[in-house]
Amino acid sequence: MPRPIVATIDISALQHNLAIAKSHAPHAKAWAVVKAQAYGHGLERAIRAFADADGLALVEVDYAVRLRELGWTKPILLLEGFFDADDIPVLAQHQLQFAVHCDAQIQILESVGANAQFDVHLKMNSGMNRLGFKPQVYRAAYERLQKLGCVRSITMMTHFANADDAANPDMPLAEQIRRFKAATEGLAGEHSVANSAADLLHAELAYEWVRPGVILYGATPGGGTAKEFGLRAAMTLESKIIGVQDIGPGDAVGYGSRFVADKPMKIGIVACGYADGYPRHAPNNTPVVVDGVRTGTVGRVSMDMLAVDLTHIPHAGIGSHVVLWGDEPPIDEVAFAA
Repeated sequence: MPRPIVATIDISALQHNLAIAKSHAPHAKAWAVVKAQAYGHGLERAIRAFADADGLALVEVDYAVRLRELGWTKPILLLEGFFDADDIPVLAQHQLQFAVHCDAQIQILESVGANAQFDVHLKMNSGMNRLGFKPQVYRAAYERLQKLGCVRSITMMTHFANADDAANPDMPLAEQIRRFKAATEGLAGEHSVANSAADLLHAELAYEWVRPGVILYGATPGGGTAKEFGLRAAMTLESKIIGVQDIGPGDAVGYGSRFVADKPMKIGIVACGYADGYPRHAPNNTPVVVDGVRTGTVGRVSMDMLAVDLTHIPHAGIGSHVVLWGDEPPIDEVAFAA
């Protein structure tokens, strides 16, 4: 029989979470973000789940082509833009929209003839200092693009560092908004600024487009729990207990002997480890549910196994059902613990 670990993807939960995202921005169009194979949920499932999205957004050119091959006919946006001049024919062939965030990309576009027509998203670095043009040079970049025959439309775009923590003293949300508005005033085109946190918490920033990402998969960027926002778990990661050890005071568990028992304990070994995507740095007492009872991890996570405390679950043993994340425990709790 196969190793007893299964990740179950709930298409209806993905659909539900998209509906929640859209309900917070009812007048905006929504890019469903599906980068990194739809946050690990798979493009084939995402394309089914997000049929009601106005477009799909990701960072991988080859995966964007794959979306077209799977039958997606609506817009596709490359959030990091293109990486080389060789990408240009692919973008044209598959009608891919893309971000423009640096002079090098504009220089490549300046060498493209007017036969190709592109919808571009001009990225502003309004304070996150990742990608984009600084506000003081943004208008000049816009004007360069506007002169190009291959540019059909320009959407103005930025990304918030702290939409879930608006009063963050190192980069307040209001300051990023101020910079964006000042630099784009009077420029023609649509606007796209709202990530997951802004979508949920700042409806006034929906503008023409929103870009929900992590919330589509049942997790939150902060500002509240998934349950409080009405989000549903899109993935359930389940396994089984494959071994049991009875240990006494002073006995250690796992590599590095990071956990040492201070009393008699019953330890269950779960067929799941960091090779399966479980966080290797998860500390002791990261939440796990065994046979419907909440418990926690003990010791360091191994490549294909982890240990859990079964001391207070006397009926549990080899073959017991384990939920690593899902409805209970929520993926956010595992993430926060790690």
